Amino acid sequence: MFTGIIEERGTVTRVERTDDAARLSVRGPLVVEGVKHGDSISVSGVCLTVIEFDAEGFTADVMAQTLAMSTLDTAGEGLAVNLERAAQVGDRLGGHIVQGHIDGTARVLEIRPGDAWRVIRFSLDAAHAPLVVDKGSIAVDGVSLTVSAIGDEPDGSWFEVSLIPETLTATTLGDRVVGDRVNIETDILARQVDRMLRFAGRLGTESVEIPSSIHSTGGAE
Repeated sequence: MFTGIIEERGTVTRVERTDDAARLSVRGPLVVEGVKHGDSISVSGVCLTVIEFDAEGFTADVMAQTLAMSTLDTAGEGLAVNLERAAQVGDRLGGHIVQGHIDGTARVLEIRPGDAWRVIRFSLDAAHAPLVVDKGSIAVDGVSLTVSAIGDEPDGSWFEVSLIPETLTATTLGDRVVGDRVNIETDILARQVDRMLRFAGRLGTESVEIPSSIHSTGGAE
């Protein structure tokens, strides 16, 4: 579990590919402080498991599904990435609950600079559009952001975020240009509600049978 508050900008130092997987080595001396084998680190929003590490960085395996759903499918040596260690119980939740389970990717449609901020508009496909709301939370390349505007046009939906100077310099979002792909993770609460509503619509007014195991183990009545 992560918060979307980026700790460090890292760099991909090596990529080894097979037919259905990849092994990434990432430089990130801050995020490997106190790390252990099997720990989770978010790499531009993708939760990866540490299999090797030293004082300068770590290595992780990326399975085929993750490659297919994220921008890591084109990751190469020298790529800048956002890094965050998993949250600890008792930490301040400065961003929002981020799982590191990418929903898919979006593209930068427009960038509007301001005096002290930058507004970036991203594409939003039909499957994810219902899960994004104005003033809601979304993770873009692992960065916890507030949606500042949304739109549904005949040629597709979009959302915007407004980035302060700190976010532009501390993360890779300041490097983005029109046409770039980014990883997105919608809010977990929105995904849960969407799933529940789909079942509610399917079941209609039919009652749902409570499994007997709940009663036999002393579940709430």
